[in-house]
Amino acid sequence: MKQGLSLRVSQHLALTPQLQQSIRLLQLSTLELSQEVDQMLDDNPFLEQLHDEPAREEFGLAQTDTPVRQDDVEAEAVSYSSAEFALESSKAAAAGADDDATPMVGDEGQSWEGDGSVELSPDDSEGGSDAKARANNLGGDEDVEAADLARGQESLQAHLHRQALSLRLSEEDRVALHFLIESLNDDGYLEDSLETLASGLAGEHTEHVEDLVHHFTVALGLLQSLEPAGVGARNLAECLSLQLHALSQRDDHGAPPTALLALALRICAQPMDLLARRDIKRLVQVCSSNDTQVRLAIALIGRLDPKPGRRFVDVERNVVVPDVLVVRIGKGANAKYRAQLNPEVMPRLRVHDIYANALKQHKSGGRDASNYAALQQRLQEARWFIKNIQQRFDTILRVSNAIVERQKSFFTHGALAMRPLVLRDIADELGLHESTISRVTTAKYMATPFGTYELKYFFGSALGTESGGNASSTAVRVLIKQFVEAESPTKPLSDNQISEMLKEQGIECARRTVAKYREGLRIAPASLRRAL
Repeated sequence: MKQGLSLRVSQHLALTPQLQQSIRLLQLSTLELSQEVDQMLDDNPFLEQLHDEPAREEFGLAQTDTPVRQDDVEAEAVSYSSAEFALESSKAAAAGADDDATPMVGDEGQSWEGDGSVELSPDDSEGGSDAKARANNLGGDEDVEAADLARGQESLQAHLHRQALSLRLSEEDRVALHFLIESLNDDGYLEDSLETLASGLAGEHTEHVEDLVHHFTVALGLLQSLEPAGVGARNLAECLSLQLHALSQRDDHGAPPTALLALALRICAQPMDLLARRDIKRLVQVCSSNDTQVRLAIALIGRLDPKPGRRFVDVERNVVVPDVLVVRIGKGANAKYRAQLNPEVMPRLRVHDIYANALKQHKSGGRDASNYAALQQRLQEARWFIKNIQQRFDTILRVSNAIVERQKSFFTHGALAMRPLVLRDIADELGLHESTISRVTTAKYMATPFGTYELKYFFGSALGTESGGNASSTAVRVLIKQFVEAESPTKPLSDNQISEMLKEQGIECARRTVAKYREGLRIAPASLRRAL
């Protein structure tokens, strides 16, 4: 074999620590980035945060995000503060939580013989009144932050502990009740059995398990007598039964008839799948009743709250602060929309001048050479961190402006005007990789005239139309939601009927695709949407 020398030129990408940090910062959400900045400020002495100087000067964003002149922006331009957006997002999250608490869609106007409909409202409980009063007090301050509203929410445990103070209990029962309250989950259910809790608390002292179970049994009865009704249940059937018993003890005229309550309790004692399927015929047989009474009882159960503790969940984690704000420039037909970074989410960082100058003047020779090299490395890390954060926001702004340009019809006409868009389109336009676009659009939010949305919301697959064009799957979802909202309560639309209605609109959408979109919108099937 003959030996020889050859020269070959090749390129490869090395994941340096700086590049790895840049990729990691790019995929962090606003909250995670804030935590990362706080951690870096604690670890690196060469990094300091400014509180009075504009962040735009620190990051040098004047080239990519030039301020819009005041005379170019309409007086009624779409502009928001992050506090307003966070407040709207927290309200939407609270509304979403209420929607989740509805077990089935029934006829809200259904009533029984001569009485009004029964509805369990948060205001019926003591905690609901207090929460409402706190909301009114906070609402009087125009400068209130959404986080302040979230922190004003009373937790379920605090609400129950406050009621337990009025009970005259022995020391053992008081401790047992306190233990059960702290063992509840966010929905107000007791997930573990009393025996499991007693065994875990007793540990090696197994002789005390029976005594602990006795105290837990007494405490459970006390817990289930507290507000909100249904708290402390071990399963859904018990939760609904507790609320029905609470309705029977009401002294006002809103209490349903005793016979109807008894029938509802018998239905709750049956397997829950019969109630979920609304199997009227089977329930009539097992409960020895007639069709009309069973329907009234199911309507009564449908107004109960299957998750009594959900309204006490701390909503602060649902507060969304947008990373990008969309403003309108120009008037009338010449109006254009443009994305701008939200200055309130941009950390204001710089290298500490005093420490950096002191290190620069320090001599690197002698026994302090190793310390000097370590400090020099920390200084370089601080500079890399600032540069990577700047690059993160620059990339978010570039992607956001590209999305606004592609979806400009959305900002004028709403979600029905959404165009098909995939990650590859933005990646090819900006010269970036699809994975980079995916990282940028994950957990990043844009404030628009129609609400605050995640950047991924503006991406949707294409569905064919009769004219040969394409329709966005996002717009199709909005159409399906509108069809369902306008349907007759007694004759809800099936997936096949919705598919035919979309074809009338010129959109080719199969029945299975309609079912997938409907489930994504959390809309029940037609059989469960039918009013009783």
